Amino acid sequence: MTHSSKPSARRGAARRIGRSLALVLPVVLVLSGTLAVTRVNWSGGGSSDSVLTASAEDVSTPARSRAPQDVLRDRLLLELQEKDPGVALTHLQQEVNDRPSLARHCVSIARALGRAAVQHYGASRAQSFARPVCDTSFASGVASQQG
Repeated sequence: MTHSSKPSARRGAARRIGRSLALVLPVVLVLSGTLAVTRVNWSGGGSSDSVLTASAEDVSTPARSRAPQDVLRDRLLLELQEKDPGVALTHLQQEVNDRPSLARHCVSIARALGRAAVQHYGASRAQSFARPVCDTSFASGVASQQG
């Protein structure tokens, strides 16, 4: 009957190990996950290699999408540099016609195009692209960069 006492002793040891793991394992997982995400700079000085850390605030706020007028302005500024201001102004007018909600931003976009045209083409050449898009705001942007 010596054999009957060994299985119960093994079960008791297995239970103790299981309970210990049940208590310790979640703590270890949380700590290892936290340490994997963050790193503390103990030297106190700034280093050239920055470390990104996660915070509860960053996780809870959704990423902001860019406003349609900002996307359009950036696309047209790129188009102005790659092609010419006339093409960008034509596309601005088409976008405003297709999406009337952009009309209130037309003036600021056209001025930004005018300022960029002066920087890219010079004042006199930039003025030659002016047309009555958004109440001559492009010309206003060109004029603001000249003075």
